[in-house]
Amino acid sequence: MKHENEYHDNMVAMLELIWGRGYMAPGGPGNVAKMLDGIETHGKRILDVGCGIGGPVFEMAHTFGAEVVGIDLELPLIERATAAAAAQGLSKQCTFQAVEAGPLLFPDESFDIVVSAGAITQIKDKAAVLSECCRILRPGGYLSCYDWLRTGAEYSDDMHYWFKMEGLTYALETLDGYRDHFANCGLVDIVTVDATDWYRAQASHEYELIKGVLYARMVELLGQSDADYFVENWRAMVIVIDKGEMRQGYCRGRRPI
Repeated sequence: MKHENEYHDNMVAMLELIWGRGYMAPGGPGNVAKMLDGIETHGKRILDVGCGIGGPVFEMAHTFGAEVVGIDLELPLIERATAAAAAQGLSKQCTFQAVEAGPLLFPDESFDIVVSAGAITQIKDKAAVLSECCRILRPGGYLSCYDWLRTGAEYSDDMHYWFKMEGLTYALETLDGYRDHFANCGLVDIVTVDATDWYRAQASHEYELIKGVLYARMVELLGQSDADYFVENWRAMVIVIDKGEMRQGYCRGRRPI
């Protein structure tokens, strides 16, 4: 089935306004640092699954000295990332590819590290995509993910309303479920970190900003209607995070040597 693009220009502009230039998931450069903490990256080859418009890829090249390939289902995002790489003089160190859902078109053991931030959350068959990530890892290599998660309970009306406001495909997993997927792929030294408390405080701060000091800029960038829509979207998100229903976390594992 052909992928339908979900990240329209105004949504991307809003995410960059909140999370930083080039970023479509929370945390900015700090989130990249968390995913790569303690992993040797200099001169390594990294794949970013769901790279969006390239912010994390450029951070991994600039700060972590890596050669990075970014892949995404949405061609407009890849085109923007490719243009940004050229503008920053990073076209040799950072390359981008639009892909289709399914097996990754890379040979076995192609990368030293595979990362993904807030992208696998939108893929229903997590076992398949994580298995592919492990296949292309070199022995001793790391798979490190940040994702939006769920509890094991049925979704509330508040959660369904937030999904409606987001307008994105979501297939949330539990943090324990992530650990199980990593183990089933044969990864070892698996570590999970519940980051819900961090993003609970962050999301509340973002909400105060967008209905306050950032609101006029949002209207200028997005128009009144979309600015108001995103304020309501963030309000709905804060509710499900405060309830502990929508969660965030990290999962990391290593392919055995």
